[in-house]
Amino acid sequence: MHKMADETARRLAARLPLEFRVLYRQFLLRVIDLESLSIEADIPRFLGQFAGVLILISVLQAVGFLILSGKPHLTREALLGMAMQTELSFLAGTMLVAGLAAVATWDNIFPDRRDVMVLGPLPVGARTILAAKLLSSASLLGIGTLALNFAMGLALPLVTGVGPRLVRALAAYWFAAASASVFVYGAVLTIQGVTAALLPRRWFLRLSAILQLAAFALFLSAWVFQPGVGAVQELARAGRLGVLARWPAFWFLGLFNQISRVFPVALDSLARRAWLGMAVVLAGAGTSLLLCYVRTMKKTVEQPDLEPARAQRHWSLPLGGQLQTAIVCLSMRSLARSRQHRVVYAFFLAIAFAIAVSTLTNVITNRHMEPVTTGFLMSTLMMMCLGVAGLRSIFSLPVSLKANWVLQVTQLSPPERYIAATRRAMLILATIPVWLTAAGLALCHRPWHQALGHLLILALAGSIMTDAALIGISKIPFACSYLPGKSNVQYVFWAFAAGFTPMAMIFSRYEQTVLDNPLSYTALVAILVAAGAELWLFNRQRAKSAVLYYEELESEAITTLGIGSWLPGREEASSGRP
Repeated sequence: MHKMADETARRLAARLPLEFRVLYRQFLLRVIDLESLSIEADIPRFLGQFAGVLILISVLQAVGFLILSGKPHLTREALLGMAMQTELSFLAGTMLVAGLAAVATWDNIFPDRRDVMVLGPLPVGARTILAAKLLSSASLLGIGTLALNFAMGLALPLVTGVGPRLVRALAAYWFAAASASVFVYGAVLTIQGVTAALLPRRWFLRLSAILQLAAFALFLSAWVFQPGVGAVQELARAGRLGVLARWPAFWFLGLFNQISRVFPVALDSLARRAWLGMAVVLAGAGTSLLLCYVRTMKKTVEQPDLEPARAQRHWSLPLGGQLQTAIVCLSMRSLARSRQHRVVYAFFLAIAFAIAVSTLTNVITNRHMEPVTTGFLMSTLMMMCLGVAGLRSIFSLPVSLKANWVLQVTQLSPPERYIAATRRAMLILATIPVWLTAAGLALCHRPWHQALGHLLILALAGSIMTDAALIGISKIPFACSYLPGKSNVQYVFWAFAAGFTPMAMIFSRYEQTVLDNPLSYTALVAILVAAGAELWLFNRQRAKSAVLYYEELESEAITTLGIGSWLPGREEASSGRP
């Protein structure tokens, strides 16, 4: 059966034009910055890992749903409420996956300068390029949607559909899931296409960085703060109050119910919003893509990506000495201009942003000052770790070889000054912004002495995290070439999830107990100060003997054939013969 399916796929692919097949393979290899994900530029391996994680989530939740739905005393109303909550959860998860895929493939569906310069002189139509780029991006989107709903897309229709309604529920589930993912992806394409068509290219590239970070945070925040409904009556009540109309996931829940008629509640108004939203984003995405490939391709060649400043005198905010200011400005501009760096860093910042918004939402909802709880202490520590770890994970990704060579030929200062400038860049770009965000959140908590005491501890913890992240660093941020597949971004994230989270929980519980005990609090601060000073002195001593390196090279592997022992003279010598 598997061989027949492969043979059928090969025959179908052979009917496609050769130009389309070649371009599709090339664009698929570029759909994700594989080197920053550290999978050694292996697209099948990446897609397998991506699909495997989502399939595991789907199978575990489907098994739990089937076990709970098989309880003998479960009423029909309770079963439908559980099914409705499960369907809503998977629709929201599908939209999150589609949104993250759209952000991860930011600008990939639109032609860049390399596409225009290489493919422009060739006899390849713009329609072929557009179709190949669309299909390559749709492949990632389709894999994510199919893998996430793989098991639940069968389990939920089997439980809620009986007889002829089974096929209808099955079709409704997959149509609603596909529509939700297309809606999110189409909305992102529409926004990108409109801004690319209306703005000059250099302005679009600068605004694109802000839009990318905002979209990442928006999708994650919408998934975290979306309201849940536990029963059919609760859903109907929320619908009458107009709460559900604000969240697109409920639109597609209404679309699912309009097709399947599983839930005994009227959701046709939400379904109409889903149909209208689909029509708008499909028309917007199609129009923006056509405008981009007809009008914007010329702008890509004619207009430069970056232009030098017209003013003769340049001024920058002093952030220390001239060397430190230069390194910090290089780091800031690298984050602002490089899509690869923004995608990786946005992943960490979006989680920290969601934690901050969640804390602020609790205060706004309750309309009174919150006490300093263990949850608040732990969340701010996690935000600090995410900011430091995220920035450290992209330091090794070069933004331009020009920066590499410029710094090599102008290295006039000792290495410890460059390493000190790297530490200052970490503090300014990660530690201080997170601490200021935590200070703003602390204004909403009482008592004052506990909030201020925690801010002091958080500042010391941020300094310790920064120095710990810089152990072994002997290079300048964004200016060192690297070997593909060695950034290990996903390992950094999982190390944070599995290692730092339990430690932050334990430390926050202990901190909560010492905030009202002056003696214990003083001892904790003294320990943190000593640890921070020790790490700072260790890095400073190591920096004095360090040698800056700008190129990462593979270690030379010497392979021997092992034939020396077979030489006649070597054999006689080993046997002791004269």
